[in-house]
Amino acid sequence: MKKIVFALMCFVLLLAGCANHTRELGKKETALEHKQMPPEDFIPQDVKIVSVGDSLTQGVGSDDKHGGYIPFLKENLENLKGINKAEFENHGKKGNRTDQLLSRLQQPEVQSDITDADFVIITIGGNDVMQVFRENLLGLKLNKFIAAEDEYQDRLDDILTLIRSYNSDAGIVLVGIYNPFIKWFSDIKEMDQIVDNWNNVSSETIAKYDHALFVPVADIFENNEESLLYTDYFHPNTRGYELIAERIYDLLTAEKYI
Repeated sequence: MKKIVFALMCFVLLLAGCANHTRELGKKETALEHKQMPPEDFIPQDVKIVSVGDSLTQGVGSDDKHGGYIPFLKENLENLKGINKAEFENHGKKGNRTDQLLSRLQQPEVQSDITDADFVIITIGGNDVMQVFRENLLGLKLNKFIAAEDEYQDRLDDILTLIRSYNSDAGIVLVGIYNPFIKWFSDIKEMDQIVDNWNNVSSETIAKYDHALFVPVADIFENNEESLLYTDYFHPNTRGYELIAERIYDLLTAEKYI
């Protein structure tokens, strides 16, 4: 009888030891699993960015002729810990208005690039304003621009909807416009109001879309201490593009889009 009791006691102790060992092993495995989870930026990723729009995307006025704001933004992004390479596809074309951009977005090459993109950056609207300005040069009236704003907003909405149809996940960045006549006609205060109104329309339109960001730049060119326009006094110079790139980068990182 004593032998049986002794054997049972040994068996119980053995089971308890196995249970403790299993619990300790489970704790070690759990701890190991936690330690193996790297931070999101542990392995730098490549990002593909498609730039579409007008002369500001093409880079007209940039001394280095490498694409305006793009080289500066590329350098800033690649300095981030989580980004290995920022690859840009530039589909900017001087003089493009919203109606022309809408047509170009349907080109197979542009559509394909957007489908594969992580971000789409748009510069558009300045030439839409200029068209109204040229048509009313002798009698600049705000009501002419206000009437044109609705049509501009409809086309911008179509542009954003089309981009979303190509790529539902890509971040969309819309760069605002600035007053191109700030050096020539600084006394025409209506131009400042027109630019403000146009930017408000752009901001309100893109706010309807998820993972989309409006980047204002008009205030950058109101700086009187530094020349930021090219010799045509219309397009940004290299420094102007650098500041645009910094503004885009700052908002992308501040809003945690990157």
